[in-house]
Amino acid sequence: MAFLNLHKGNLQKNYQFLKEKFKEHGVAWGAVSKMLCGNEIYIKELIDLGVDEIHDSRISNLVKVKEINSNIKTVYIKPPSKRNLADVVTYADVSLNSELTTIRWISEEAVRQDKRHQIIIMVETGDLREGVMGEDLVDFYAKIFRLPNVEVIGLGTNLNCLNGVMPSTDKLVQLSLYKQIIELKFNKEIPLVSAGTSVTIPLMLNHQLPKGVNHFRVGETLYFGANLFDESTIPGMNDAVFELCTEIIEMQEKPLLPTGNLAANPQGDIKEIDESLYGQSSFRGILDIGLLDVDPKYLIYDKDEFEVLGASSDMLILDLGKNPKNYKVGDLIRFKLKYMGALAILNSYYIEKRVI
Repeated sequence: MAFLNLHKGNLQKNYQFLKEKFKEHGVAWGAVSKMLCGNEIYIKELIDLGVDEIHDSRISNLVKVKEINSNIKTVYIKPPSKRNLADVVTYADVSLNSELTTIRWISEEAVRQDKRHQIIIMVETGDLREGVMGEDLVDFYAKIFRLPNVEVIGLGTNLNCLNGVMPSTDKLVQLSLYKQIIELKFNKEIPLVSAGTSVTIPLMLNHQLPKGVNHFRVGETLYFGANLFDESTIPGMNDAVFELCTEIIEMQEKPLLPTGNLAANPQGDIKEIDESLYGQSSFRGILDIGLLDVDPKYLIYDKDEFEVLGASSDMLILDLGKNPKNYKVGDLIRFKLKYMGALAILNSYYIEKRVI
C-alpha cells in the first residue's frame, strides 16, 4: 500500500527559518495551505506550528481551518466566483480581487451578513494571470473605496505562476509606488503590499526587496525549502518534508523490449524499439501507484539506483538492472516529490496520509 509521510520535524525547521527571516526583514506573512488539499491531519500540523494566517484557493479548505481554530486569519487567494461569494464572505476574512463587479457583489453580501470583508487588489505586473492593469488602478480604486462593508487593505501581485515571469526589484518598486499614489490621491491608508510569494524569497534573503513590500504568501518554500530562482534548497531549510512510500507488488526479471505488434498505449504513446537491446533483460519492479495518483516526472529519486520506465493508471514500472540491492515483493521504494507531484498525491483519495 502506498502512503505519504509528512516529516513534522522538517516542517517545523522550515517554518522557524522563515519566521525568523521575515521578522528580521519586518515582513508579515501567511502560510498557503492549498497544497494540503484540505487534509485535516496536515492542516492541524500547520496550525500547530503557530501560524496566525492561512491562505487557500479552495473555500472548503478554509472552512476546515475555521472549524479547527476560528481565530486563524483566513485569506482566499484567487478571485471569487459569483456562486461562492456567500461562503467567501462567511469563511474568508480577506480575499484577493481584480474585478470591479465581483467586489460590488462582495460588498452587497457583506452587508447581508453584517460583516466587514477585507480585500487585497491584485495588480498585473507582467505574468498575465489575475490582476488589474496598472494604468487602470487609480480609477478602479476610486470606484470601490467607499463601498459599504468592504475594506481595501492592500495591493498584491502574482509572478511566475503562469508564464514564468520572475520577480524583480523594479517590478516590486512599481507596485509600492502604486500604493503611494493611491494613498496620496484618496487620503486613505493601504497597509499591505502583498507582493511576496515563495519565488520572491530569494530577493528578500539577498537584501533586494523594496522596503514597501511588507507581506508574503508562502507555500512551496515552506514545504520544500526551495529557492525557485535556481531550484536549489535554501541553506538552513529542508527539502524532505514530504516522502512518498510505495510498495513493490511484482519483482521479476523480464526482457528489455516488448514483443508483438505495437500500437498506442492508453496514454497515446507508441514504444520506440532499440533493436540493439533484443535478447537483454533486467529486473522490473511494479509499484502500487500510477498516473491516477501522480505523473512520474514529478518524482525525485536516485537514477543510479533505478529508472522509472513508465506508468499505467494504477501501476508504476521500474527498471532495477541486476537488482543489486536485492529488492523483493513487499519492500518499500521511497520518493521525494516536486511541488506538482506532492499536490497530486495530496489530492489523491487513495493515498494514505501519515505524520512522522
